[in-house]
Amino acid sequence: MEAPTTLPATAEVSASLPLPDFMERYREALQRMFRNRADADALALDRGLPAFVMREVFACDPLSVFIPKEYGGRGGEVHEGQSVLEASSYESLGLGLTVGINGALFLQPLAKYGQDEAKAYVFQRFLRDKALGGLMITEPAYGSDALNMKTAYTEYADGYHLRGTKHWAGLTGWADFWLVTARQRDENGDLGRDIDFFLCDENVPEQGITVEEFYENLGLYMIRYGRNRIDARVPKTHKLEPHTTGIKMMLDVLHRSRTQFPGMGMGFIKRMLDEALAHCKERLVSNKRLFDYDQVRSRISRMQMQYTTASAMCLYASENAGTDRDMSKDAVQANAIKSICSDMMQNAANSLLQLTGAKGYRLDHIAGRSYVDSRPFQIFEGSNDILYQQVTEAVMKGMRRLKETNLYRYLKQDDLTARAAEYVREALDFDLDTQLPQRKLVELGQALSRVVSMDLTIELGTRGFRGDLVSNALTTLKQDVESIMTTVRQSKLAEVVEGYKEESGWLGFVKPKLA
Repeated sequence: MEAPTTLPATAEVSASLPLPDFMERYREALQRMFRNRADADALALDRGLPAFVMREVFACDPLSVFIPKEYGGRGGEVHEGQSVLEASSYESLGLGLTVGINGALFLQPLAKYGQDEAKAYVFQRFLRDKALGGLMITEPAYGSDALNMKTAYTEYADGYHLRGTKHWAGLTGWADFWLVTARQRDENGDLGRDIDFFLCDENVPEQGITVEEFYENLGLYMIRYGRNRIDARVPKTHKLEPHTTGIKMMLDVLHRSRTQFPGMGMGFIKRMLDEALAHCKERLVSNKRLFDYDQVRSRISRMQMQYTTASAMCLYASENAGTDRDMSKDAVQANAIKSICSDMMQNAANSLLQLTGAKGYRLDHIAGRSYVDSRPFQIFEGSNDILYQQVTEAVMKGMRRLKETNLYRYLKQDDLTARAAEYVREALDFDLDTQLPQRKLVELGQALSRVVSMDLTIELGTRGFRGDLVSNALTTLKQDVESIMTTVRQSKLAEVVEGYKEESGWLGFVKPKLA
């Protein structure tokens, strides 16, 4: 495995351009592909990414922002990665996710934990040949329960032998490189508790991964998903090197990726907002612009809250999600940001679809496509229900450690929520019951994640971001927190009724008409 000795001139130019010039060139390429071409609308309806899009878009080296300078990239600065994700997702959420998978789930982990020989070769392949990479964690029987994965490896003299099955890996059958997670199998056949990451090169026969089935995914047509059979032998240089344990390495990778979701969310929400504004200012109903109806303005103001909050999250990620930081313990902020951001994306798409009406309920209209494409963001990289519960559990753990029972007082002293807590003191100033049922843990996590989002938005305002947008965002988030907390504090729970069909057929209760 030898890396090319020189980079193409285009890659050298990309590495040296000032960020504004680099982004201008990239946006122009995106607009040519996704707006100006006659077949641009068909891109969203075709499976996979056409070759001409790959050639034109990736000629601008968007992935170079995730590659360290010593390997010919732009340096791995998070704010540059967020900018590329925003621009990509504005034009195509599928493309934005493709860039996000490559950046946060392949290039950044490799840059931080990969061995020098492997990094030199892979990064050169990305810059020279426009290679792509992905991450395989999820297994058919082990989705959110990743720690019990069954893909295993055994060590031999020259390397490692990996065997197992993975599925729902974005870029299935398309990526040139994969990071594959596995647990070590000992001589007795038992699996170890820790998790390791391995680099597989699809261009090397013994490292290749067999696609057993391509899935007909509901949305995100641009990205292929499927079921993959792992039977690969990789050299010693292809094992990532954790700084402590493999589980902490995986948490570091996932928390960093979740924290960078706002790059994708920002571009997508901004597009939804722009489309909504354009439609509502042009569309007349009863000789009145849609934009002038109060309910419509309510939806658009919420979309502007989402735009502002996503901006605050991008700022936070840019300053706190670098590979120089250990993010394995950053569960609260990472889970809150990912969950709120993906919820906002789906809500923004839902509002656009509602505002465009029947016209938007078409597969070839941006509103309908966006509604379907944004939905899985609430599921992958951690289902939001689970992440919200984990946010609550982490806060409860912190409260126990400080022997604090009052939720407001705890949040007031926490750096993630100190400023925002005052805005919602009335809703949070009570002693928290630590024996809440699971549904209440999830609901409380939704409220706590919004408090975190409020604090990030307050910080954005202190930097000079437009004040009326910040004020409106805080007002809407405050209302959300208060509404959720009202539900959290209600004691009565609705339960599942077993055998619900008995005595519940409505037809038997129809009163006969009197003669």
